[in-house]
Amino acid sequence: MGRHTAALVLLCAGTAVLLLSAVALAVLPGPYLRLHALSPASTLGAPLVALALAVDTGPGRAALKLLVIGLLTAAGGTVTTMAVARTTVRTEAAREARR
Repeated sequence: MGRHTAALVLLCAGTAVLLLSAVALAVLPGPYLRLHALSPASTLGAPLVALALAVDTGPGRAALKLLVIGLLTAAGGTVTTMAVARTTVRTEAAREARR
């Protein structure tokens, strides 16, 4: 399997994850279900796209930069999801306390 073919497979997989997450975000009700829909986009979809670009670029600095971007996106997506979930819990608790 050639480098371009591998990049195309990774790109299609990453794009599919991103599209499915976008559809789930539009369809699912409630903030917690939406968080579950967004989590795969940041932890799997975007890193797969970055990996596809790195594979297509070939060895070198550009590929290394793309891999670092993919790793930071995967790690940052998890942290962001947790931060949004905690903020949502606090906001809902504050709303309930006002009632």
